[in-house]
Amino acid sequence: MTVQIGVIGGSGLYDMPELTDRQEIPITTPFGDPSGPYIVGTLRGRRVAFLARHGAGHRILPSELNFRANIFGFKTLGVEWIISASAVGSLKEEYPPLDIVIPDQFFDRTRTRISTFFGHGLAAHVSFAHPVCPVLGRIAGDAAESAGGRVHRGGSYVCIEGPQFSTLAESKLYRSWGMDVIGMTNLQEAKLAREAEICYATLALVTDYDCWHPGHDHVSVEMIVATLMQNARTAQRAIAEGVSRLPIERTCACGTALAHALITRPDAVPAQVIKDLAPIVGKYLR
Repeated sequence: MTVQIGVIGGSGLYDMPELTDRQEIPITTPFGDPSGPYIVGTLRGRRVAFLARHGAGHRILPSELNFRANIFGFKTLGVEWIISASAVGSLKEEYPPLDIVIPDQFFDRTRTRISTFFGHGLAAHVSFAHPVCPVLGRIAGDAAESAGGRVHRGGSYVCIEGPQFSTLAESKLYRSWGMDVIGMTNLQEAKLAREAEICYATLALVTDYDCWHPGHDHVSVEMIVATLMQNARTAQRAIAEGVSRLPIERTCACGTALAHALITRPDAVPAQVIKDLAPIVGKYLR
């Protein structure tokens, strides 16, 4: 089975109602199990694989997510495009709740997460100056606008460890750095998607102003969930619209990200590593 388009649903987005002809595909990877089975079906005439990032019932914390398994599972299905959706806090007054940001940069404030498929005898260093696929980012922005969202294109997403929200000092610091939105999940997805040569972009759905804002100095789950329900409806329409515009010919550099990134001499790479990573490195190491 080959599915070219993948969708990752974040907080509040646990399903795609328009998805028909559904089939659950459980996948086990060399890195363990993904967040759950992939739901493969038809959306706007395209075959799509959907994964709920936090699992059924939202039971997996950001720091507990098996990012490697999630992205590797998409790769084994043949996915070339991933549209991700996630809840974020806004670090700018002009990005109020219910707005959608299409970030094009990330800043890493995580501490405990594995963000690479490589190691164990195979070294690789991919280019990550521009972590979001520019082509897919434009498609995601256009789709969100068509779905009725108020969209901000570009911006920096600061990814924190969590699961706690930021302190006031941290929130103010991120604002002074010029960060735009804050979340807990998208950076590792973007890094691993790049290593897997998958185009990646995210719809960052603003739920609150984080704690820097006088009106939001106590960010709560209740506050976020109420906004999430409204965001989810817009996100579902935006994702469906984005899917309808895919796939297209890949002219970006995402599809060849590993072409000059593998450093280890081929005959020095352990056979088991080549076998485990075959969906990713198979075209380079045989």
